[in-house]
Amino acid sequence: MSENAGRRTAPLRARAEIDLAALRANVRTLRERAPGAAFMAVVKADAYGHGAIPCARAAVAAGANWLGTATPQEALALRAEAGLPEDVRIMCWLWTPGGPWREAVEARLDVSVGALWALDEVGEAARRAGRPARVHLKADTGLGRGGCQPGDWDELVGEALRAEREGLIRITGVWSHLACADEPGHPATAAQLARFREMTERAEERGARFEVRHIANSAATLTLPESHFDLVRAGIALYGVSPSPELGSPADLGLRPVMRLSASLALVKDVPGGHGVGYGHHYTTPGPTTLGLVPLGYADGVPRHASHTGPVLVDGKWRTVAGRIAMDQFTVDLGGDRPAAGAEAVLFGPGDGGEPTAGDWAQAAGTIGYEIVTRVGTRVPRVYVDGERA
Repeated sequence: MSENAGRRTAPLRARAEIDLAALRANVRTLRERAPGAAFMAVVKADAYGHGAIPCARAAVAAGANWLGTATPQEALALRAEAGLPEDVRIMCWLWTPGGPWREAVEARLDVSVGALWALDEVGEAARRAGRPARVHLKADTGLGRGGCQPGDWDELVGEALRAEREGLIRITGVWSHLACADEPGHPATAAQLARFREMTERAEERGARFEVRHIANSAATLTLPESHFDLVRAGIALYGVSPSPELGSPADLGLRPVMRLSASLALVKDVPGGHGVGYGHHYTTPGPTTLGLVPLGYADGVPRHASHTGPVLVDGKWRTVAGRIAMDQFTVDLGGDRPAAGAEAVLFGPGDGGEPTAGDWAQAAGTIGYEIVTRVGTRVPRVYVDGERA
């Protein structure tokens, strides 16, 4: 997918417009919520489907001083291809044995270590590279995924300090991840924060000196000032999607959705009443009507679970997916209206043009907004705009 900030010269089957001005505005809004902390823009999974390199550049331009990815391959690509300033820190955290540790050390990445095997591998990579690795120790404070359990923490910290004395690593951070920050008032959040403080203090008593302590995700950045510490990590909120309906809509949170997904109608035709539509004929027209064919399907990331419920704006009116969503296409019942072939069908966007939002599609599919934007596939060109529709 190439970056394209100009107006389209030919109709596209489908397009995902990415508003970089909205992304920059979201960065500024989120930074205002955590004024005392550094800011990490999380651009994993191709920036949640928005395009990692353009979004990373836009986030840095708006004041992000850290970037976050899941895999080391994502982080290495950013370092090599994005042309970022040297002082922008890039962190990656999803490692498996035998990963590209030496390449990460040589690229000056910050890496996460939550187990002794990882500490051993990054230390050996640093020895071969001839320079220390930048390491964030990960504490499992209650999420139960990655990170070191409290009972094993002292051993990991002790071995990390030994590796630091040998010049193999620099312990640059300590971090964890919240399980329930998107559920206001959930008791697990306070318990995790207390455990994070306690584990951090234990490490500091052993002699660890951290540049940054961080645990806040998007939800915590927006709603839990006590979680901000030295650095906050904003992911989904960066792209203008609410972390959960319980926290409010994007507008409630001062955010603007960045992606607008649309397609050109491939066909509009008259059909009689009682006409089956789509595989299995799970929709039958209630009377004479017109059908519109939208050339997007589950191969493009449109969730099949939203068959019969997914909303689409066509010709100024909300329509609903009629029948099953197929691999490449789905149908909407236009109720007798006759927009021309090539008319725009908007699946989701900011909502201020009357179109559905990613949140509406999440509700229709029984999922979360994260999945709706992240799953938009590579067959859909990303068209980059800067506050003005292409």
